[in-house]
Amino acid sequence: YMIESALISGICSMGIDVLLVGPLPTPAIAFLTRSLRADAGVMISASHNSYEDNGIKFFSREGLKLPDELERQIEDLVVSQRIDSFRPTASEIGKAFRIDDAEGRYIEFVKQSLPKRFDLEGMPVVVDCAHGAAYKVAPHIYRELGARVTVTGCDPDGTNINRECGAVHPRLVQEAVKAEGAALGIAHDGDADRAVFVAEDGQVVDGDQILGALALDLKERDLLARRTVVTTMMSNIGLEQTMARAGIKLVRTPVGDRYILERMLQEDYNFGGEQSGHIIFLDHNTTGDGLISALQLM
Repeated sequence: YMIESALISGICSMGIDVLLVGPLPTPAIAFLTRSLRADAGVMISASHNSYEDNGIKFFSREGLKLPDELERQIEDLVVSQRIDSFRPTASEIGKAFRIDDAEGRYIEFVKQSLPKRFDLEGMPVVVDCAHGAAYKVAPHIYRELGARVTVTGCDPDGTNINRECGAVHPRLVQEAVKAEGAALGIAHDGDADRAVFVAEDGQVVDGDQILGALALDLKERDLLARRTVVTTMMSNIGLEQTMARAGIKLVRTPVGDRYILERMLQEDYNFGGEQSGHIIFLDHNTTGDGLISALQLM
């Protein structure tokens, strides 16, 4: 919370009000920025790294990650002395407010991405939240939809995020899936903008297989815009060939979910993702969302 306190102080000192939502996944910030009509969103996150690597992600008022050039301009302004010229008088300093129902708002938003009669009644699922931002909302959503949930990586202490757990270290989920006889294992990373999946035999499912299965499902339901999936240079040729046989075009971008999103927005595509587990359903959210990805797969 030290970084949060510093950010609040700095933003308020510039005459801007701050809405505090507490620990939530990165995609929740994208959603809340839009729904609360904020001018920007800020996420403090180390993503899939250890807590020492905490950084800051910015979102526009539309809930989109900022372009590299705009982030560089912000950085230049912060480290320069010019920022002092923007400081308001004491009477114009901003205020901080806590949004108590932020968790609930995001939970309902995620559930609204599903068909009305969708449920996971009795489905045994293992969920690893990497001791990260989804440690409350992820088990809650899966259980509310009827799944029998076994949780791991849901005891954050401020320093154990992503430590030998989560999407980068799915071994715990693999072991738990086999031990519990679960139908599926879901490993989120620390900020829950992605998910890695483990099959019932305890094997990690390749990210390209997940992308392919989801693209085929969207096409079958006539929900795949322009019959195209956007992915990166890292995806294998097998995915491209499988998509071609199904009449689906595959478009490649440089590595990074922001480049996938940029291409999707430029050319009106609605589905894309990376082999690493970042999957963007643009009809539902403006960034990768590990919970929405998992529920769409299920």
